[in-house]
Amino acid sequence: MNRYYQYLSLIVMSLCTMTISADQEKHPADYYRSLWDSVHFSPSINSATNEQCLSCHQEIIDRKVRTISPAGVKSESALAWYQTLTTYEGSQETFHRRHLITPLAKKLMKMKCTTCHQGENPREEAVIPPDITNKHFTLRKSVNPEVCLMCHGAFPDYKRMGLPSHWNTSRDLFQNNCLLCHNGVRTNRHQVNFLNPEAIETSGKENSDVCFGCHGGRQWYRISNPYPRHSWPGMAKETPEWAKGRPTESNPRFQIKQHKVSNK
Repeated sequence: MNRYYQYLSLIVMSLCTMTISADQEKHPADYYRSLWDSVHFSPSINSATNEQCLSCHQEIIDRKVRTISPAGVKSESALAWYQTLTTYEGSQETFHRRHLITPLAKKLMKMKCTTCHQGENPREEAVIPPDITNKHFTLRKSVNPEVCLMCHGAFPDYKRMGLPSHWNTSRDLFQNNCLLCHNGVRTNRHQVNFLNPEAIETSGKENSDVCFGCHGGRQWYRISNPYPRHSWPGMAKETPEWAKGRPTESNPRFQIKQHKVSNK
């Protein structure tokens, strides 16, 4: 019996060796070292730079939009949904380039790879074929949709804002100027580490599409984001019914870190 198990062990080891050898031909050893690199896991991912991410994922930035769609439509003759606002200039761009390196992104945002991607743990990779009963797996490189919702939610309920209709149809009644009201309402805004608040405020004065672009103009979701109600000068002491339960601080991950000055 012992000899039987010895033979069985040898067969299993041989099969494993064959499998590993075949796998290494497809993926060099460096792939596995990169896959399990500490930068993909907490706490390293929390301080990872774009340079670190793009040292392996540069193709994300180099990738270009198709000149012709699978249906035969030329990109130069079609208008993408994100091009419908006056703030977007130039030709169509890929998803990641629009968030990282286009002129509008560089001007108004301070997006990083880690703003959306919080690492990639192969242990949590979704199984193939999918197991619909297992709720503990997540897709590799998955992004929490709540992050996207912050800039791609629906336009807030216009009734609670005192508008007669959606901004698309009532904007002219307010001189197409969001700051006509928001100069004195919710004035403590955009104070998160993935935005450039000063540039947003300046650009918003020049073009309301800067504001509307992230507050319904580039909507992905049917719901609006429940933004934290940071206090502002002149804020009413009583919380309106629709705002009860709202957070009063941004997610700690997105808060701007204040550098303490030492007295020593």
